[in-house]
Amino acid sequence: MRVALVNPPWDYRNSIYFGCRSPHLPLELAYSAALLEAAGHEALIVDAHLDGLGQDQAADAVAAFAPAMTVVATAPTYLFWRCAPPELRVPRGFLDALNGRGGRTVAVGPHGSATPGPTLDKLACDVVVRGECEEIVARLADADDLHAVPAIAFRDGGARVVTGGPHASRFTDLAPLRWPDRWIARHTHHHHRFDTQPDGPGAEVEASRGCPYACSFCAKIDFRDAYRRRDLTIVLDEIDGLIAQGVTYLYFIDEIFLPQKPLLEALVSREVRFGIQTRIDLWKPDMLDLLGAAGCVSIEAGIESLTEAGRAALDKKCRASTDDLAERLIHARRSVPFVQANLIAVAGDDPAMVADWRDRLRRDGVWANDPVPLYPYPSSPDYRRLWGEPDDHAWERAHAHYLGQFTRLSDIQEERPLPLRDLEAACGCR
Repeated sequence: MRVALVNPPWDYRNSIYFGCRSPHLPLELAYSAALLEAAGHEALIVDAHLDGLGQDQAADAVAAFAPAMTVVATAPTYLFWRCAPPELRVPRGFLDALNGRGGRTVAVGPHGSATPGPTLDKLACDVVVRGECEEIVARLADADDLHAVPAIAFRDGGARVVTGGPHASRFTDLAPLRWPDRWIARHTHHHHRFDTQPDGPGAEVEASRGCPYACSFCAKIDFRDAYRRRDLTIVLDEIDGLIAQGVTYLYFIDEIFLPQKPLLEALVSREVRFGIQTRIDLWKPDMLDLLGAAGCVSIEAGIESLTEAGRAALDKKCRASTDDLAERLIHARRSVPFVQANLIAVAGDDPAMVADWRDRLRRDGVWANDPVPLYPYPSSPDYRRLWGEPDDHAWERAHAHYLGQFTRLSDIQEERPLPLRDLEAACGCR
């Protein structure tokens, strides 16, 4: 079977999207392609975002391949499944442009994982995958009967059918990814790097998946939840392949980059820099020193609240005091050029205290962001505490709550976000 895998041309105008807007390697599509090809299928990845293709160009490229199945992502790569654009206008726009020329149409991403029914309806696609997608996409290519495929949603007559809850892939033995040279050459972005200008191509890598914590604001319940670590030899093989292609910077998309001495020791001898997202309270000074020696140049550390009560309310399970957290951030900055402490807007955190703490860290070279308002994604505990399990109106409810609660939004949002129905109506979403 021929299968096309599509990362559509993302457009974030008037979206609440919190993530980076530069192109990133579509890891989930590449994993899917590798498993498809191992099973004897022919796969084509069309990355409209990286290649600068419009909707019609991407659809024409897929149609020329004449696939029996077309998979489209509803979030811009695994890195941003936890903070995806809530609206589905971009993948719907691609499917409209494809206009039936791609065989069976399948959507993968956080939207269908949490709310399969409305995702089917809004995209007018044939199948929605729930949870991590690579193994299920491979199952779909071999399936004659959709009822026998787990973790999907589809229509049977006029009824919705959901075959099970979100899927968690094995992940640990996923083979090293290989990327076309032209893609790597185009990937000039160094994600979350601020110490210098790019001196070569960047790339994204996944060494672990999931997180052993369950912070209330984190949207991961329906995907990328359980913590798994990828085999080290596979990770290093993938990294060595990227270095051979000229990559000078890697970003580990791991939900939480936990201290792993063998990986860091292996990176010490490799000519590559990298960035991570982590919890600074899990790192001891000697491991922070090794992290810097291994080539880490960017740390995004989740602090969230500056009070123990605030962190407890967010279910952080943090045993370090606020002073301890500051000391570890400052220690990390001695060997890592850019260290960021992520803060979110938490009721009870005194604005003057926050300002003083940010000033203190800045004096020692650590950046602490202006606290960001929380968006209650349907796959987060916060959403379910407010409204229970997600239903057909979950994304609209979360969106309206966010717009109604906050008049001052994140400083990365360039335009006032529109209501979700307005965003999705623009491309004909039902």
